[in-house]
Amino acid sequence: AMAGRAELEAAVREQGVRKLKADKAPQHQISEELAKLLELKAQLGTNDGKPQFVLKTPKGTRDYNPKQMAIREKVFSTIINCFKRHGAETIDTPVFELKETLTGKYGEDSKLIYDLKDQGGELLSLRYGLTVPFARYLAMNKITNIKRYHIAKVYRRDNPAMTQGRYREFYQCDFDIAGQYDPMIPDAECLKIVHEILSELQLGEFLIKVNDRRVLDGMFEVCGVPADKFRTICSAVDKMDKMPWEDVKNEMVSEKGLAPETADKIGEYVQLNGRSELIDKLVQDAKLSQNKVAMEGLNDMKQLFVYLTLYGVEEKVLFDLSLARGLDYYTGVIYEVVLTQSQAATQTQQNEHSEQVSIGSVAAGGRYDGLVGMFDPKGRKVPCVGVSIGIERIFSIMEQRLEASDEKIRTTETQVLVATAQKNLLEERMKLVAELWKSGIKAEITYKKNPKLLNQLQYCEETGIPLVAIIGEQELKDGVVKLRVVSTREEVDVARENLIEEIEKRTCQS
Repeated sequence: AMAGRAELEAAVREQGVRKLKADKAPQHQISEELAKLLELKAQLGTNDGKPQFVLKTPKGTRDYNPKQMAIREKVFSTIINCFKRHGAETIDTPVFELKETLTGKYGEDSKLIYDLKDQGGELLSLRYGLTVPFARYLAMNKITNIKRYHIAKVYRRDNPAMTQGRYREFYQCDFDIAGQYDPMIPDAECLKIVHEILSELQLGEFLIKVNDRRVLDGMFEVCGVPADKFRTICSAVDKMDKMPWEDVKNEMVSEKGLAPETADKIGEYVQLNGRSELIDKLVQDAKLSQNKVAMEGLNDMKQLFVYLTLYGVEEKVLFDLSLARGLDYYTGVIYEVVLTQSQAATQTQQNEHSEQVSIGSVAAGGRYDGLVGMFDPKGRKVPCVGVSIGIERIFSIMEQRLEASDEKIRTTETQVLVATAQKNLLEERMKLVAELWKSGIKAEITYKKNPKLLNQLQYCEETGIPLVAIIGEQELKDGVVKLRVVSTREEVDVARENLIEEIEKRTCQS
């Protein structure tokens, strides 16, 4: 045992967490090394033979402190209010599904599905997203139309390195419209909703990229891609925002076995982007105009731009032929929303095609008309279109922004602290705070029999409580309460029966 111990101790010394910190390594790298160090130390145990317990969250997960939760709740309420404004209902589904429910729905990403240990009985997997459970729910309950949102945690067994904030457990925030409707009307509303949410959250400039699976498939067909390679070529095209065309072409040719001249033909199309004028140009295109599927997609795309103009959002929308979205189940329009910054702000990411440079996707979605049919025993189709808001990314942007500013963020909503300056008035404080609670006022007392007034006032300063209701012998005799405004220190005597009204009046605007 001693030899093993010496080896472990040497390994502990080699874990270069301090060096990484000194070199200002990225946070995720530091966290990873720290986790390894903690595990080594746990194996060592303490010298008195008691094993040491590792205090860490499981790999790929995190805790949220009250400050982070306050920001998070603000983001959620903005989003939910928008969904409700558009008449959506909400549902919930189990965190695990039957393994077979999830099998075969995610293409190349299936390896990230979290399978649970066989507990005897059903084989289960943790849900990977909220769309497949939604489709299962529709098929199971024979629902043909619904407009719903669902905000919940999903699970992905991302491995080995937890790169740039890829979590194994994170929130997804989905809005979907299921039902047989006229073309592009629900699709336009999904984009309108994203536009409203991003404008309201004030994350900065953003761009909504749209394309259509039928345009892509038609384009692959006229370029000579064999039908069985459509999906895998699609996921190669999907990487065009991350790497130059040459690398994408290389992947198509050397890894996926496409003829170089076919890849070149695809290249002529996927490097195009524009607005309505590009649609007109493609409708006239010698090859594409001969393709029925592509033409259906282009005509719908034209209609979509008309509706987006009516909704006043088209100036933020770009028709981009390189947008492919890796997921297998999309059948029509697809979109992705990226935050952009002007070229001036970012000299690091040179990009000759556009004056704006993307700094990451914050929402994505599209039409998936076949998914519900995959679950229905009779194969009945329910057309669906939806959008997923990248809540984690939005949240980390808001968090960074608040750290950069000196804005103090409140983690409680207490409106008033019931306080006393004299001894032996705990019972009176309790009576008064109970009165306030009964009227729906958010109120607190400090948990001491005879607290000092200064300490009570300091507590208000620290937590941002705006008002203090002070009672003493005299106030109780006169049937009043001294209401003190923490920020200005002004005090006013309020008749006890008017106290609720006065507090409400003073806190409703905050």
